[in-house]
Amino acid sequence: MPLTQIRKTIAKRLAASIGPVPRFFLTTEIDMERAAEARDHLKKATEATFSFNDLVIKAVAVALRQHPAVNAWWMDDHIRIHHAVHIGMAVAIPDGLITPVIRDADRKGLAEIGTESKELAQRARDRKLKPDEYTGATFSVSNLGMLDIDEFTAVINPPEAGILAIGRMAQRPVAHEGTVAIRRRMRLTMSCDHRVIDGATGARFLQTLKGMLENPLALVY
Repeated sequence: MPLTQIRKTIAKRLAASIGPVPRFFLTTEIDMERAAEARDHLKKATEATFSFNDLVIKAVAVALRQHPAVNAWWMDDHIRIHHAVHIGMAVAIPDGLITPVIRDADRKGLAEIGTESKELAQRARDRKLKPDEYTGATFSVSNLGMLDIDEFTAVINPPEAGILAIGRMAQRPVAHEGTVAIRRRMRLTMSCDHRVIDGATGARFLQTLKGMLENPLALVY
């Protein structure tokens, strides 16, 4: 099977990431009960629609605003800290993977992110993305939860310093308020470029992200 141009590009970028990038991984599990309740309430009360992936994108963007050291690029002789937050969203297409970018995601509401993510994903599958629509991300997310994957590690897209892998949301028995309860839980795994992000830096970012998803009131407006 001959290589398409996009498959050649993917192969080249993956090799550039896996080889020289010193990576480490951080995994946390999120209680998504409040997030699910907030989404259900908004669906009933308004016409706004958004997915759990959109909610994570929004939370990631807001958390990056609080942790600028994670919103960075490795530039060989310096680290570039970005003031703007542009989230790359991995989308599977027939011959590979492409990452459309939601720009200034921290400043957009969930409904706007939901609409934009759907449009970008469809344009990606239709091969209609413009170059400025899939370049310039400052951090990326990849979601395989819809394919029943509990957790995984995603490959960093250089020069970005990190990427978040989103697993499926599933009901699990957990200790909750002194008893065993069935709660909706979701695992997130962050791949970090150790040249830019130290362990404690990545862990604090995930702590902030977890707090936002478990108490999502500020994110849903």
